[in-house]
Amino acid sequence: MRRLNGMDAMLLYSETPNLHTHTLKVAIVDAAGFDGDFDFEVFRRTVADRLHLLEPLRYRLVEIPGRLHHPMWLENCQVDLDYHLRRVTVPAPGGRRELDAVIGEIASTPLDRTRPLWEFHFAEGMADDRFALIGKVHHTLADGVASANLLARLMDLAGDDAAPAQPYPVCAVPPAPELLQSAFVDHLRQAAELPALVKDAAAGFVRLRRQQRQRRDQVDLAKPFSAPATFVNHVVSPARTFATATLDLAQVKETAKRLDVTFNDVILAIAAGGLRELLLRHDGHADQPLVATVPVATDKSPDRVTGNEIGGLSVSLPVHVDDAIERVRLTAVASRRAKENFELLGPTVQGRMMQYLPTAMAPAVFRWQGRRADRNRIMNVAVSNVPGPRERGHIGGAPVSEIYSVGVLSAGSAFNMTVWSYVDQVDIAVLSDDRTFTDVHEATDAMVRAFGEIRTAAGFSDGVRNVSTAMPPAAPV
Repeated sequence: MRRLNGMDAMLLYSETPNLHTHTLKVAIVDAAGFDGDFDFEVFRRTVADRLHLLEPLRYRLVEIPGRLHHPMWLENCQVDLDYHLRRVTVPAPGGRRELDAVIGEIASTPLDRTRPLWEFHFAEGMADDRFALIGKVHHTLADGVASANLLARLMDLAGDDAAPAQPYPVCAVPPAPELLQSAFVDHLRQAAELPALVKDAAAGFVRLRRQQRQRRDQVDLAKPFSAPATFVNHVVSPARTFATATLDLAQVKETAKRLDVTFNDVILAIAAGGLRELLLRHDGHADQPLVATVPVATDKSPDRVTGNEIGGLSVSLPVHVDDAIERVRLTAVASRRAKENFELLGPTVQGRMMQYLPTAMAPAVFRWQGRRADRNRIMNVAVSNVPGPRERGHIGGAPVSEIYSVGVLSAGSAFNMTVWSYVDQVDIAVLSDDRTFTDVHEATDAMVRAFGEIRTAAGFSDGVRNVSTAMPPAAPV
């Protein structure tokens, strides 16, 4: 057994009836050239053959009596594939829009905590002999890096094909006295570690405060704890909507190089430009910078397939700036400062502090917040950028043509955009709820236009190139 770390536990406690904390991983399989019939049985056989490589999918949650400590993972449990692997049909004509609607429906229901916290949905009925594998995995199990490594193992990219399957031990919950004894020992360890954490946190705050006083230049960035009210900030509903789009990776990279900024700066500037368009349309104004929370991995090991080793940057998005080049410049400044702040505070301090969440009270506090939070002063939106595999993966022998991933919605914030770079493309996914957009593809369309605006302003005249290996853009309604 293994104890949930503080960040894992926070993601578990923060799940409420309207705020699900599972993530989505979507792999599009192009079976046009597959030798034979690619179907659900091929997929099921692939998962069964590789389940011994996907350890977190065999974990089951065990609560501690009286909630006297964070829960634990019971490892090496038997998995009922008849329950966890499901079939779903994408309605005609089976394109991007229809698939995204199905994914939104799958995202709208929570996972059953009495079972291993994942489901895979095999989507049939798509155009051009494509299939979608829709993974719904609880965030408590894996962050973005761990999820990417898990997906690499499923897609035969991890070099473990020859590893033989081992029989699983019988999965038995330890007796309550043993769970309580383990909790007591862990609490003693945490008590011993607390003075060092307090010292490190205090030193980090001092460093951060000193650096902020030394910054003499006046840059128009969002102030801490002052995220403005917008149409995406309200009490989030339980129903989810989902939309995707694809950009050409080479175009994004050459745009970043031309503007002398990072790849991540361009992604954040795309988010700023797209959100500016949406704010002008829905709120009638975009006169203040927004605040984006941007997860950052503190452990990027290629072997890590479980757990949440992450912190968060607070990045100002200059949606109030009309000029695209100036938006990119301000975004790069904001991103650089956010990274400096994160390092000054200490990359692991946030995660270490989460270890001390009050286990008995936290779920009730999060439920109260989820029901009432119609604004989030810490952040407006979540934006993630995860580097995916650089080589094309296969599932059951058929090539994976696209990968989409998205995280969770937070209290008072109904907008999450996650970007995965995969082989030669940039795959964008937006998660929202049914109270925010009539058509959530409005958001992904705005992101594509925002990139086109940046690219044109950077001096390129070729527009936004379609990615031939990806599904066609969502058809207009």
